[in-house]
Amino acid sequence: MGENKFLDNIEYPADLRKLKYEDLPTVCAELRQFIIDLVSEKGGHFGGSLGVVELTVALHYIFNTPYDQLVWDTGHQAYGHKILTGRRKAFHTNRLYKGISGFPNRSESEYDAFGVGHTSTSISAGLGMAVASKYKKEFDRKHIAVIGDGAMTAGLAFEGLNNAGTSKSDLLVVLNDNCMSIDPNVGALREYLTNMTTSPTYNKVKDEVWKLLGKVSKFGPNAQDIAAKIENAVKTSLLNQSNLFESLHFRYFGPVDGHDVVHLAKVLNDLKKIPGPKILHCLTVKGKGYKFSEEGDQTFWHAPGTFNKDTGELIKSSNTKPQPPKYQDVFGHTLVELAEKNDKIMGITPAMPTGSSLNIMMKAMPERAFDVGIAEQHAVTFSAGLATRGLVPFCNIYSTFMQRAYDQVIHDVAIQNLKVVFCLDRGGVAGSDGPTHHGNFDLAFFRCVPNMIVSAPMNEIELRNLMYTAQLDKITNPFSIRYPRGNGAIIDWKQPFAEIEIGKGRKIKDGTDVAILSIGHPGNFALDACKILENEGINAAHYDMRFVKPIDEEMLHEVFKKFDKIITVEDGCLMGGMGSAVLEFMADKNYSSTIIRLGIPDKVIEHGTQQELYKECGYSTEDIVNTAKGMITKKKKGNKSVFLTF
Repeated sequence: MGENKFLDNIEYPADLRKLKYEDLPTVCAELRQFIIDLVSEKGGHFGGSLGVVELTVALHYIFNTPYDQLVWDTGHQAYGHKILTGRRKAFHTNRLYKGISGFPNRSESEYDAFGVGHTSTSISAGLGMAVASKYKKEFDRKHIAVIGDGAMTAGLAFEGLNNAGTSKSDLLVVLNDNCMSIDPNVGALREYLTNMTTSPTYNKVKDEVWKLLGKVSKFGPNAQDIAAKIENAVKTSLLNQSNLFESLHFRYFGPVDGHDVVHLAKVLNDLKKIPGPKILHCLTVKGKGYKFSEEGDQTFWHAPGTFNKDTGELIKSSNTKPQPPKYQDVFGHTLVELAEKNDKIMGITPAMPTGSSLNIMMKAMPERAFDVGIAEQHAVTFSAGLATRGLVPFCNIYSTFMQRAYDQVIHDVAIQNLKVVFCLDRGGVAGSDGPTHHGNFDLAFFRCVPNMIVSAPMNEIELRNLMYTAQLDKITNPFSIRYPRGNGAIIDWKQPFAEIEIGKGRKIKDGTDVAILSIGHPGNFALDACKILENEGINAAHYDMRFVKPIDEEMLHEVFKKFDKIITVEDGCLMGGMGSAVLEFMADKNYSSTIIRLGIPDKVIEHGTQQELYKECGYSTEDIVNTAKGMITKKKKGNKSVFLTF
């Protein structure tokens, strides 16, 4: 990276504010190139941050951050924000283990007004801040919530708008409209915004209005009255055409070009002087300023990994050996295979067709696969509605996003005992996306829900067979299948389907010294650990539980009758998870054994590679080996046993 005329001298927004308006385009060019240079080498979220470079610069130029509270929705687009707020020199550590977070994080910087990672929270959070400032008589403090048109589809965003519209709080909502979330946006709101931004009548009038509004600040104490007259002129000129945001009592301004940084900054400066709830509709292009992302697949360029910045080509792994497929792809192909044989099967996802691989079914059977937008609660209840009519919905939601629809799972699915198959992607630690994206809790929070079957496959073949089992007519309960991010364990995975008996695990290896009970993908860590232990003279048994609920009590009786040393391994939270279920069984059945539970501890797990986080959490292959060694008596001195700890 070469020298920058302005960016190298901007440590914080106060430095940016020393510049002239005419300097801002150069700042944007330098900031955009900085992001391209770093992300091409290190990976991370790309298109979103490029699309808001001008908006980011304009916001920090006009508003007195961090005193003025700036909330980014989701945070995929906040790289420019981080670079301008004291983290430029550390940005090469973005998303790396022990490095800076890929998302705004309150513990990282005072400029990160709100920690984000899930969508659609910015308006509610910004309103809370605005109300707090009003209560504390901080009337000069401004509050800005930046939200994408994709995030605006979620119910929480409308709840925030509905409340804010009548609050009279000083809140500016910036609608970053690029027609994309990760995949292209869907639904009526997308069509509404498209119609608004392409209407010739609307755009002719708004061009004239912005010319007038740009002069508002020159009118001093009369500015508010003039702004109100301008707004009324807009409504009259458009023949009182309905405006969604105006109907919610927001003053609506826009749409404006989100890539004209000078004009954008001047508009924001004018809006800063207008009190109350208002919304600025800002048109941007995801991936703006990088040819290959602008002209290519914007879903791909959301987070492409490392790439050659000059050619746009991905930098492929040097490992040429055949690799097992991703779990998500096994899900996608298997769902189509099952749907071809069972015409009751439907696929549902909330805005993640590519990330979940439901796009495979959407292409093959578009009338039976649904992207419902960023609306996890709706996805679950929509699935419940399908189930009442005898269909078999496979509702695919990332584990971390499933948390947002917990009430619907209980109230709309479980209480009515409706057959909805929940396929939870990204179960366990999700890697560099960090704590907002880890799927730590689903085994525990589904396990306590009546009527729910809770399962996790150890490999791709088990995933296929659990999906096959779940759609059989004999299964009438809601059914959860969770699997991790990334690759599975078996290359030759496309085997004939076989039914798995509900609540039945399998013994993979017999042993005499210690029993290892695993659930899900970490069973492969246990498999490797058993081989290492055998080479060191320790004979470990290994049981793949498959189900947390109903748990295999017959197999547990066998384990407790034979072993007094037991290790449980799971990639979920230890509190309430599979290990807890085993402890409860031991207590209920009056067994007495030493049990050590390995899994995700009761703390926030930050970002890093999955392998780094397995080790941090203490359930890697090495941790299983060391735990088993620590439980086995290796030496005796006289009659006293000596336990080795590691």
